[in-house]
Amino acid sequence: MLIVTGATGQLGRKIVENLLHHVAAERIGISVRDTTNAEAFTALGVRVRQGDYNDPESLRHAWDGAEHLLLVSSNAAASGGNPLPQHATAIDVARDIGVERIFYTSQVSSSPDSHFSPGRDHAATEAMLATSGMSWTALRHGFYAASAVMMNAKGLKAGRLAAPQDGKVAWTTHDDLAAVDAALLAGQEVIDGPTPPLTGAEALDLAELAERAGQIMGRPVERVLISEDVLQANARASGVPEGSTAVMLGYYRAARAGEFSTVDPTLSRILGRTPQTMSAVLQASLR
Repeated sequence: MLIVTGATGQLGRKIVENLLHHVAAERIGISVRDTTNAEAFTALGVRVRQGDYNDPESLRHAWDGAEHLLLVSSNAAASGGNPLPQHATAIDVARDIGVERIFYTSQVSSSPDSHFSPGRDHAATEAMLATSGMSWTALRHGFYAASAVMMNAKGLKAGRLAAPQDGKVAWTTHDDLAAVDAALLAGQEVIDGPTPPLTGAEALDLAELAERAGQIMGRPVERVLISEDVLQANARASGVPEGSTAVMLGYYRAARAGEFSTVDPTLSRILGRTPQTMSAVLQASLR
């Protein structure tokens, strides 16, 4: 079976939907914390089982019969937790039950020296996979295009993107990444270890994002530089948790260092088409 974890999340759900174009539903299993949100997949004939990264026995049951396993990275860090023990548990269970290949949703910033803390977590997880004795593929996703809209929603609405100096980002849509993840999970081709960067076809900084958004909305969007101290003060005044602010600052530092800027043709090649553009994402979000 081909098992997808986190299959009721934004990415995981799209991966399963794409996977149904490659293999029969009875070859697909999903592992989710709450099965009540997966009834639509059950109706399609997909096997649905409860699995929690904090409960190894639940994973053994949820992943029984897995040939390939797609491990969607834990979101524990979003609430101040540490995703690495959960990833270690998942990798141990996958090895113990005989999974042939594990796919892990990594990111282009994956590096022990990344300014972006999730990038360091991804690098640590890739290191676990490298010493696991298993066949593995780290899907090095481009930065999600949806995040560009979410992070800047208030500024776009106000016509003023105020943030520290950034850098170019090869924004990439969930739709395109899910299609490629599903193709690789289904065995369309084999990539051992980290994939090349799976990115959109262009990289934009915030000034360029503001310009495109302004063209779409028919009014100017100003790009305003502020210091990191001002960003921290604004976040504190808005009640943003310190951990979240630290991740946000890491994003700008990583962007300035070019950690998200690489544009690579691999995603386009596997898709067999040009990736969705950031202009199209903005058009759909701002109309």
